[in-house]
Amino acid sequence: MASLKVCDLEFSIEDKKIIDNIDLCVKENKIVGLIGPNGCGKSTFLKNIYRLYKPDTGVVYLNGVNIQNLNNREIARNMSVVFQESNHQFDFTVKEIVLMGRYAHKGLLDANTKKDEELALDSLERVGLENFYNRSFLSLSGGEKQRVLIARALTQNANMIVLDEPTNHLDIKYQLQIMDIIKSLQITTLAAIHDFNIAANYCDYIYVMKNGKIKCFGIPEEILTEDMFKEVFGVKSYMFKNPFTDKVQISFYSDKI
Repeated sequence: MASLKVCDLEFSIEDKKIIDNIDLCVKENKIVGLIGPNGCGKSTFLKNIYRLYKPDTGVVYLNGVNIQNLNNREIARNMSVVFQESNHQFDFTVKEIVLMGRYAHKGLLDANTKKDEELALDSLERVGLENFYNRSFLSLSGGEKQRVLIARALTQNANMIVLDEPTNHLDIKYQLQIMDIIKSLQITTLAAIHDFNIAANYCDYIYVMKNGKIKCFGIPEEILTEDMFKEVFGVKSYMFKNPFTDKVQISFYSDKI
């Protein structure tokens, strides 16, 4: 099982502090959501987690080990990442993209095995794309690409997954389907989420970011309040309990309506 701990993390770009003294903990098998206004630093913070950026100060511990002391293959065995947007420019097939998730478990020149291909197909079935195996990745819609990348992360078979707004390009059916899959995996998960009701329904804990800092954190029922949305997001909201899920539900409104 995997755990993640972030201690005193700070990060700047051109002398502008983007991440300011963040502490965060993701316990084994828990789903932790990261929410905040656009531009508050969520994606930049996650890039420090999966080592695209190196913090100015502070430490990220993966399973108790400083992530800077791990090589790329060691990180990939323990952490899979689904980015907000795809940066693939070459025309791979969906099959080739999903099988890239097996990189961490193979030698440089090792060929894909029957087991690898079975895992890839199973992952595509779980995101509803089993008939896309031989399709061109570049021909897909934004939502289809995102589901393929989630299938690749599932194929990677790591004990932790980092998601940067994983449902941003998906319609509501697939938003719920993907989050159901993540929940069913019962693995350690850190996810930046833009939909507050998705966060309320699926997250065990939520951290709220504003201006590069953690404003508050806790269970959804404690964190998702009218006062928080007014202070952090500048909007008015109404909370109620969903009778079907027994979870807090949020509705937003304007004085001008």
